[in-house]
Amino acid sequence: METKIIKIDPIKPELKKLGYCAKVIKSGGLVAFPTETVYGLGACVYLEDAVKKIFKAKNRPLDNPLIVHISNLEQLKSLVKEIPEKAQKLINEAWPGPLTLIFKKNNNVSYIVTGGLETVAIRMPAHPVALKLIELSNCPIAAPSANIAGRPSPTNPKHVIEDLFGKIDIIIDAGDTFFGVESTIINIATDPPVLLRPGPLPVEKIKEFLNEDIIIPDFAKGLAETKVAMSPGTKYRHYSPSKPLILVETSNYSGLDKLVRKAMKLCKEFRKKKKKVLIIASDETKNNYMDCIVVSLGPRSNLYEVAKNLYKTLRLIDELDVDVAIVEGFEERGIGLAIMNRLRKASGMNIIKV
Repeated sequence: METKIIKIDPIKPELKKLGYCAKVIKSGGLVAFPTETVYGLGACVYLEDAVKKIFKAKNRPLDNPLIVHISNLEQLKSLVKEIPEKAQKLINEAWPGPLTLIFKKNNNVSYIVTGGLETVAIRMPAHPVALKLIELSNCPIAAPSANIAGRPSPTNPKHVIEDLFGKIDIIIDAGDTFFGVESTIINIATDPPVLLRPGPLPVEKIKEFLNEDIIIPDFAKGLAETKVAMSPGTKYRHYSPSKPLILVETSNYSGLDKLVRKAMKLCKEFRKKKKKVLIIASDETKNNYMDCIVVSLGPRSNLYEVAKNLYKTLRLIDELDVDVAIVEGFEERGIGLAIMNRLRKASGMNIIKV
């Protein structure tokens, strides 16, 4: 398949170019497009054959549901049986934005989209290109991340090209995404609500919006997987480089000496075995490592910057001439919970605690 790459301004998208992309969506094609979180691979939600192409292009398991992206609330009403009061509260506070909500689907939504579930995951993205593409397509767009299943999600068009060039119709090039990790997913159908996947909108903020507790199960922390894919990111291993990744965690991030000593000890052990080692550190610790290749994710004082750098750094592991990577953990506050969810999954639970 010939894949066209179309460069579009991320803030003031050119309507003629986006109109062409929308025609491809309406005709059953696949378009990779930017959101504020990561790049998505989109098809019209009402065209089953087009949605099936998403799973084929990504090599994605059919029971792993897709998120449906909308540009207005009328589209939401056309997809769900009802909009619960709690959902409306979060919509008022957080849409457009990096928050996905779980609703009971109606008959307009195919089981292909939901992975066989009676529920559908929906969000309204906060990216000018995504919103205008959905509007011009005149249909909600079903879209997982625009990468091969299991790989780190794409945060720029280069990542999409690496994974999907020649497999889809169009890749929109609108530069880097804003947040760099996928949306927060909340199931508000339960009492109390359950966090299914942490993301840029912190669970602490959602608690404030709803004025109630949110259950955070182990799978939302990246410490387990569900038997049934309740939403994207709950069942299958994700975000993984092909080379081994070891995560070093601590229960107290106010002092980092133990963390650094353990990571350095592991590095020395691998070097004795003639292995080339990459240390993925933070700005505060990067100068403590000797005789290893070191990359920083950013400052611990700005976890949003760390999150934005996360996936491109995980992809870097496979690009560099190294045999193994060791990554420092981060405090699970705010978006830090999303960072640790992704790192635990990326490591395949290869975790060392100090």
